[in-house]
Parts: sequence; C-alpha cells; structure tokens
Amino acid sequence: MLKKLTIIVFSLFLIAFNANAGSDGELALNNNKSETQDTKDCFEKLNRATFSFNQGLDKAVIIPIAKGYRKLPDKVQKGTSNAVKNLSNLVTIPNNVLQGDIKTAIINTARLAVNTTVGLLGTIDVANKMGFPKYEKEDYGQTLGKWGFGPGCYLVLPVLGPSTIRDTTGSFANIMGGDPWYNASVHGNNEFLSEGAYIASKAITGIEFRANNIESFENLEKNSIDFYASVRSLYLQDRENKIKNVQQGNVEVIYEDDDGWEEIETNN
Repeated sequence: MLKKLTIIVFSLFLIAFNANAGSDGELALNNNKSETQDTKDCFEKLNRATFSFNQGLDKAVIIPIAKGYRKLPDKVQKGTSNAVKNLSNLVTIPNNVLQGDIKTAIINTARLAVNTTVGLLGTIDVANKMGFPKYEKEDYGQTLGKWGFGPGCYLVLPVLGPSTIRDTTGSFANIMGGDPWYNASVHGNNEFLSEGAYIASKAITGIEFRANNIESFENLEKNSIDFYASVRSLYLQDRENKIKNVQQGNVEVIYEDDDGWEEIETNN
C-alpha cells in the first residue's frame, strides 16, 4: 500500500511540476506544432550527466551482452523476440481501447490469444500465418499524446535512457495496474511467476533493441557533432511519429515485421 501511495504521489508531482514549468516544459493540451521543436530540455546539465553515465554503462555492460545475444541461434532469437512482443500486447490492447481504436484492440486480443496458446507462449507467431495483421505497440505515454497532452520537459533517466515528463508519467500507469503482466508476475500469488520474470522480460526487450541497433548508434555517434543532441532529436521524432502513426522528417525508423524499432538510419 505504501509503495502504491509513493508512486501515486510521485506521479502527481511530475504532472504538477511540469504544469508549473510554463514555457520550459508545460504539460498542456498541445496544438499542431512539432513536438520535437517545442520540447524543452529543462534539465540539460543533469540530462547530459546522466547520458554520459548511461553511455559508460552501455559500452561496459550492455553492448557486450547485446553482442552475445547476437551469437544465439536465429531461431532462439526469433522465438525470444516473438515472446516479449506477444507480452507487449497486454499493454497495447488497453491503450488501443483508450485511444478509441476498438478494431485494432480486437485484432491484437485475437493475436495475443492465438500466439499465447497455439504459438507456445508467443514464441511462434501463428497469428501472423493465420492472417492477423500486426500493428505498432502502444503505451500510456502515446495515449496521453493522443489525448492532446504535450511531452513536457525532456528527460534522460538512469539506465532507461531518453524520456519526457509525459512518457515517464505514462510509464507509472504500468505499475499502477495498467500492465497485466506486471500485476501477474510482481503482485500475483503464482508459484510460476515472480518479479524476476517481469524484470527478465524487460531486460530482454532492451537487449534485443540494443543488439539490433549497435551499428546504427555507432554511425550516429561517429557522424554527430553533439551525440547527446542527436539522440534527443531522434527520440523525440520517433515518439512524435508513433503518436501520429506516421514517418516524417529526416530520420527513417525501420520496423521489423512492423513491430519494434529495429534499425535507425539518418538521411544525410
């Protein structure tokens, strides 16, 4: 109970702080301006320090693990990827509903049911072979954006990386009951599931992303005058495009099977 109360208070603090930030990161109903241009880096000094820490951690720990992941047999990588993407539907589906996209919610529910059962806990994408289309993952940060809330200040979180006030606030919805997988693994009284299962699934998602983008980020860093600013711009453009369900600007985001940020290319 105390944990939930702490999370609620902290979430409200984030919203209240951002609402009072004025032109330096206002969480307000946005207009049609580009979020990438309007998002303020209110905590740039702290963000840059955190970014440097994350870069050190990335090079010392995450990249070696990602390179090891790449050496796994293709079928193991594919099955693991399918499984964690299948779990992501547990968050995507309620956000489809909250965004008023009932048709997509029904299709994603069918995909989840088929792949979890016939597809051996999601390791095999049977639904795709049956003709169920794949859709982009959705989260509560995107839903807030769809509802008209601006991104607020740009943030760089330790270990987790780029975010915004809106996206960070949206993430708290997962641990407040918005993610059934979190509820079942962390709070559920199930001998087969534990907090470790949830953490492992999130870690695998991050490792897979990093493994798929090693060269892309190396090229971005090599060709950037300010790598921090390049990553910030890339993240904000990607989030804006996901909310609008479009691709625009000079950054192309390629999705493997339309389900995950797979490779980043900058068009110079």
